Amino acid sequence: MSEWTRPRHLPEALELLAAAPGQYRVISGGTDLMVESHLAPERHPEFWLDISGLRELQGLQITEEGIRIGAATSLEVIRRHAEVVTHWPMLAASAAVTGAPPIQNRATLGGNVCNASPAADNAPVLLAYGARLEIAHHHGSRWLPYMDFHQGYRKTALQAGELLSALWIPYPPKHSRGYFRKVGTRAAQAIAKVSIAALIEEDSGGMIQGARFGMASVAATPCTLPSVSQYLLGRALRDIADAQVRQRVGQDIAPIQDIRSTTAYRLEIASRLVLEAIHGRSESKKED
Repeated sequence: MSEWTRPRHLPEALELLAAAPGQYRVISGGTDLMVESHLAPERHPEFWLDISGLRELQGLQITEEGIRIGAATSLEVIRRHAEVVTHWPMLAASAAVTGAPPIQNRATLGGNVCNASPAADNAPVLLAYGARLEIAHHHGSRWLPYMDFHQGYRKTALQAGELLSALWIPYPPKHSRGYFRKVGTRAAQAIAKVSIAALIEEDSGGMIQGARFGMASVAATPCTLPSVSQYLLGRALRDIADAQVRQRVGQDIAPIQDIRSTTAYRLEIASRLVLEAIHGRSESKKED
């Protein structure tokens, strides 16, 4: 029989984790873990640590530098938040396509990150926006760029006794444009075959000053496109060769073939989406 523990506040939760490293399975919204426990009961943990009631992990705070989002904040709250919609519209869009509304009411942004699925819906957006993670432990906290969080398939940088407490996202550059797209088998409630978020910064002359990409379902982890970003830097849109972009996309990602799609399809669609993002042909589409 499983043991269920609900700490009253964050320090108590961190004390429990420190006292028994690796013993507890942390749960908040539980939208993924409950499915996993049903489909794979042999992986059902003996000890659960329920952090859904910790107020320190909930809510959004706007600062001069950006936004701080508590790890246990629901996707429903995030997608409807006026400041998110205005300043971080790609995050509002990705939260809106993470499952159906009942899922969004329970699922949390921190849970979507820590579940560490290669197809996580919000991961590309967090990578494109350059998010940082606040990771709490018994003796304090540490900061980690989100791009360093995923270290392998379903493997994260969280150490024993640590808990993701918040995500911090800076304001996008003033002269930047965002692009988000999720490609699935249907218009809603689909696991992404390929998804992408991009933040392209241009100067007044149309020269690219910065380009950050995030992708999911194209590698063992959510990933960036460093070769593509490097190629674009300092180039005007008219000077970008699509063939060069496609070549670099192939260097940056390693799609697998599975029940949802083939390797060739994922590579082709990923290349097309990157080119759409660069040339601004279409923005903030949610699903196909």
